[in-house]
Amino acid sequence: MESLISRDKSEAKKKGIYAVAAWGGTGLLLATAGPGILAIAGATGAGYLTWKWFAFRAKRGMRF
Repeated sequence: MESLISRDKSEAKKKGIYAVAAWGGTGLLLATAGPGILAIAGATGAGYLTWKWFAFRAKRGMRF
């Protein structure tokens, strides 16, 4: 059984990895396809995941 702190840390790490991967995919899409609708959609999704990560950490009082 793991503690709440370690579970929150692992959840925050997972959310952060998803956000970074989304930004990386958006950058790759932007580099290969150029600016367009797909890049805007990717940036929107990546921004949403980043916001979810930030809100999760802020709600639990975690440092950045």
